[in-house]
Amino acid sequence: MKIDDHIESLAREGQSLADAAEAAGTSAEVPTCPGWRVRGLLRHTGMVHRWATQYVVHGHKEYQHDAGEPDLDGTELLSWFREGHAGLVAALRGAPADLECWTFLPAPSPLAFWARRQAHETAVHRMDAASAAGREVGDVPPEFAADGIDELLAAFHARDRSRVRPERPGTLRVRPTDGPPGAVWTVHLAPDGPPRTVRNDEGPADTELSGAAGALYAVLWNRAPVDTVTLTGDPQLAALWRESSAITWN
Repeated sequence: MKIDDHIESLAREGQSLADAAEAAGTSAEVPTCPGWRVRGLLRHTGMVHRWATQYVVHGHKEYQHDAGEPDLDGTELLSWFREGHAGLVAALRGAPADLECWTFLPAPSPLAFWARRQAHETAVHRMDAASAAGREVGDVPPEFAADGIDELLAAFHARDRSRVRPERPGTLRVRPTDGPPGAVWTVHLAPDGPPRTVRNDEGPADTELSGAAGALYAVLWNRAPVDTVTLTGDPQLAALWRESSAITWN
């Protein structure tokens, strides 16, 4: 996906998140994140949007601490969230192509990194807001969903901090049925290091998850149960993913 596509996805997902949060109400529970309520979801995601904006606008070369979450609720909180989301979208749209700033995942450029990362950060939390409002969670466009699966598998879980480590080596394959051509991943899991992901379907796999890209996106980000896609092979690797794949973004 191009930078502009990621920015448009960010704009769409943030608007949908706010609409779903408003429909649910800030005191509603978030089924996809037990123990969380919509107010916490809005405070967290709005804080992340403002945190990301400072890199894009000011070009910070080193990690910056966030400003914390606001003590807001109700309509004031929704307005604060919408304002921060709009500010991030505007900052990305207005940023120079040669932007230089801190990042924490591989990307073609810092601008490409922040546009992609914030698009998926927002989409995942839009699913949370949708769950609180009783709406569909996995309704993510196939190309965007495949891109988010790739970021999760080939970037986040390529880092040493990944906790997805089975007792013995195993292979997990992820195969969208409606993604762009060539969108399939083989994830080699080992007990002594982070997963190693290759973008092909070569060789045998112990476990395969297949289905619509949007459904796989929701499952792999732990926003939908595994039975919303098709599982073949050993279910233990899917259970391991569910139990240990939660990530932090830095």
